[in-house]
Amino acid sequence: MHDTLWFLFHNDKLILCQASEERLALPSVQQAEMLKSLVVGTIHRFALLEGGEAYAAAVQLDNTLPEGFVLMGLRDAYDYLPYLHYKYGGRAYELLYWDSHTRFCPVCGSPTQHLEAIMKKCPSCKHELYPPIATATIVLVRRGDEALLVRARNFRGSHYGLVAGFLEPGETLEECVAREVMEETGLRICNIRYFGNQPWPYPCGLMIGFTADYESGEIAIQAEELSTAAFFRRDNLPELPRKLSIARQLIEAWKRGDIA
Repeated sequence: MHDTLWFLFHNDKLILCQASEERLALPSVQQAEMLKSLVVGTIHRFALLEGGEAYAAAVQLDNTLPEGFVLMGLRDAYDYLPYLHYKYGGRAYELLYWDSHTRFCPVCGSPTQHLEAIMKKCPSCKHELYPPIATATIVLVRRGDEALLVRARNFRGSHYGLVAGFLEPGETLEECVAREVMEETGLRICNIRYFGNQPWPYPCGLMIGFTADYESGEIAIQAEELSTAAFFRRDNLPELPRKLSIARQLIEAWKRGDIA
C-alpha cells in the first residue's frame, strides 16, 4: 500500500507529530484530519515518484497546536524526517509559497484563477503563472591539495561554505560560476565541471553544483557578501555546512578524493 503524506505549514513552519519521546514524524492521515479545520486556502495534491500521493496546505493557528504536535522549520526537520519526506516537504512548501505570492496578476493586478496543479491564469489579460525556480550555482574551487571556503555575511552560525550566487539573464551556468568567484574573491578559475544539483526550497531555489580549479589571483573578498575567504587543507578544515546542503556534499566528495 502506497503512502499518503500530509505537509501542513503554519507560515514557514512544518507541523510534525510527536511519534515518541525522541522521534518526530509527519502527521498520519488520521492526525491530518484533526487539523483540516485549520486549513486556509487551497489544498495542493501531488504524486510521489515512489508511488502514493501527498497533500500540502497552509493552516492558521490562533493559539497553540493540539497536544502531541510541534512546529519546526523545514531545515531543522531534516534531522528528524526520512530524507524522502524532507525532500517532498520542500516541494510542498514551494507550492504553498507560489500560491500565496500569486493571488493577483503581476501584469494587470486582477485576481488569478488556479486552473491546473502548477498553473494559474489571469482572467483579464490571460497571463499565465507557474511556480518560479530561482537558479543558483555553487562551486568548490581547488588549488592543489586545498579548497576555497568562505563565510558569507548572511550565514547563520559559524560554519564556512562555498562561493555561490544566482544566475543572471543571458548567462550560462559556467559563466555564472566564474563571475561569482571573481566578484566575491577576486580569483580566476578554470576547468569548471558539473557536479550535481539540489532543490533548495528556501523558498524556491535550485542549487547547481560545480567544481573548478584555481587559475590565478590573490583573494580579495567582496565585503558586502563575505566576511572571510581562505584555502584550507583536508586536515585543517573549519566548521562545515550542515549535511542537508549540496555545499557539504561537494566538500565531502573532495575530502574523499572522489572529484577528479
